[in-house]
Amino acid sequence: MREQLELPLYQVAPQAMIGLTPERLGTFQDSLRAPIHRWFKYPAGYSYKLVEALIEDYSLGAGSWLLDPFVGSGTTSVVAKQRGVNSVGIEAHPFVHWAAKVKCFWEYDMGQLHQSIHRLLTHLHRPPDFPGNESLSEFPKLIHKCYSDRNLWSLKFIRDSIEEYSPTAEIGDFFRLALTDTLRAASKAGTGWPYIAPSKYHEKNERPALEVFSQTVQRMYRDLVTVLAERRIADVQTRLLLMDTRQPYPIEPESVDLAVTSPPYLNNYDYADRTRLEMYFFGWAKSWRDITEKVRDKLIIAATTQVRRTEFQENPISPSIRGLEPMLYEELADKVGQLAAIRLHKGGKKNYDLMVAGYFNDMLLMIQQVYRVLKPHATFVMVLGDSAPYGVYIPTEEYLGRLALAVGFRDYSVQNLRERGGKWGHNPQRHKVMLKEGLLLVQK
Repeated sequence: MREQLELPLYQVAPQAMIGLTPERLGTFQDSLRAPIHRWFKYPAGYSYKLVEALIEDYSLGAGSWLLDPFVGSGTTSVVAKQRGVNSVGIEAHPFVHWAAKVKCFWEYDMGQLHQSIHRLLTHLHRPPDFPGNESLSEFPKLIHKCYSDRNLWSLKFIRDSIEEYSPTAEIGDFFRLALTDTLRAASKAGTGWPYIAPSKYHEKNERPALEVFSQTVQRMYRDLVTVLAERRIADVQTRLLLMDTRQPYPIEPESVDLAVTSPPYLNNYDYADRTRLEMYFFGWAKSWRDITEKVRDKLIIAATTQVRRTEFQENPISPSIRGLEPMLYEELADKVGQLAAIRLHKGGKKNYDLMVAGYFNDMLLMIQQVYRVLKPHATFVMVLGDSAPYGVYIPTEEYLGRLALAVGFRDYSVQNLRERGGKWGHNPQRHKVMLKEGLLLVQK
């Protein structure tokens, strides 16, 4: 196996890394401060500067098409629209897909939007008296734990007023996204990403919802004015598809010039749970079961909360992987076997073995779809992190690179960006394997 891996087929292609320096790629913090990008703070994102650098390096312009198979809240699509590049973004999480659509719609009548903001804020600054706790009975317990009754009623008052003061559906969504950002900023609970922690240990000072919303919606309007003044080309197509990235894309074969994405990391992060606060508040879901049926079951497997052991065969790794890359299949089978044995001696008995198998089964289907729609000689760029569940190291970039080769891509390269996991060193329950984040570049 070592001799096989030394063949040129598996060698890193350093020329693919030229120009992608850490300075040009930026960090996720950049997107938390940038106009439009900051409208929805999605922790699974990456810096918009990476997309800018790739558009520049691959000379994309009017007529070019950029694909993101895990578009999330729309970082790739927003940059592409700013730069006059056509884009297709695919997202299976309905709430996150909605947020991306709002971020990518800029075709407002700006005079009408400005007037609507003024009318709504004028109305909100004359709120009626708090009618009592019974008016809040629609909200699940989690929502009540995150706000005082009066502040929760203020949030409900804003939500209900939006219906009356939105002359168009797009302006209504603009206001709702501002309210979405307000939810965590105004809460007394520890609502920092990724999870909600409504306990006294994580408690913070509650902020008045009306004040936070007013500041947020005005900042969003200023962002829109700034971006519209700076955008390069107005005539650009931005397609955002609510669909499973493992299914056939409604895109012509060999029509995409570049694909870039940040797939879910194999780190047991539940992307469905990430929006529980928002979905509960707006009535998109009312329970864990709702979240599972509407979101969790539609996402690729990257967390043990998505795993049902009864749905896996005795050999959980897809036979397609064995047929395409037998050596990789054997390596994965060994890792999955180790995890299956270790879990029996752990208190939580987490299904890391099936999580790993399911992840690569699903990612293969995505890679096959991207390969089908990419033009010859085009590149697919992924921001990835490796993992070590129960201390069993999974070299994610390498395994996905080898899967890409098996599908038909010509070569792959890996560029390390940073080490990660050091801040958890004090946790005795965590493994001691140092992990990293990097770029995987595969060329068709």
